[in-house]
Amino acid sequence: MDRNNNIYIFIYSSVLVILVAIILTIANISLKPAQEKNIRIEKMSNVLAAIGIKSDATDAEKLFAKYITEEIVINSKGEVLGKFVAGKQVEGSGRAFDINIKVELKNQADSKSGKFPLFIGEKDGSKVYIVPVYGKGLWAAIWGNIAFKDDLNTVYGANFSHESETPGLGAEISQPKTEGKIVFSDQFVGKTIFDATGNFVSVSTVKGGVVNQTKIAAEHGVDAISGGTLTSNGVTNMLYDCLINYVEYIKKNK
Repeated sequence: MDRNNNIYIFIYSSVLVILVAIILTIANISLKPAQEKNIRIEKMSNVLAAIGIKSDATDAEKLFAKYITEEIVINSKGEVLGKFVAGKQVEGSGRAFDINIKVELKNQADSKSGKFPLFIGEKDGSKVYIVPVYGKGLWAAIWGNIAFKDDLNTVYGANFSHESETPGLGAEISQPKTEGKIVFSDQFVGKTIFDATGNFVSVSTVKGGVVNQTKIAAEHGVDAISGGTLTSNGVTNMLYDCLINYVEYIKKNK
């Protein structure tokens, strides 16, 4: 009798596990299109945020199509590998929007040819260039977008986000723009990534504040987050490691 009970329990458990697996698989498949759309919308919103365009799920795609006029894929040699304009591939192959920055940075680090995205838009009658960036903070990944004026040197705007930085400290990198309040990303506006002689220097965060030291010129530095030094250092490294891959393209197109 006990043996029969054990067999019954085993069969019942097996059937239950299979049914749950089937239900979860169906749910995952049915929800995947919506999840992918949400990821796409968030990515568009973040690119737009770097040039000061607010968007949400209802208008992100429309605003992205309006303000982002070109998507370019380049390599670290400054060569254009693909150009996507008005919903069409007009040169080479690959769309900037589809590139996984994390993967491409790893490829570059492994001495493979990395492919890097560049978004070109129109804002206030001038061209703006938006570069997605990705790096590591104190605990996990950090990322964002940094936009440049048409001189491909002066920062037009920036936005950052994170996976799990400390609330009230490193997490301050993602503070949304607030009227009447200067947040971390606001400091980048007007900074430059090339010095007076044309050398790439990027933009660095400075512990204790830019005005209190002389190693980094004010035009290339922003104040680090108080109590969030390691996250701030992560932003510095992220910007340098990502932007250096655009230097040759910038030199060819300034």
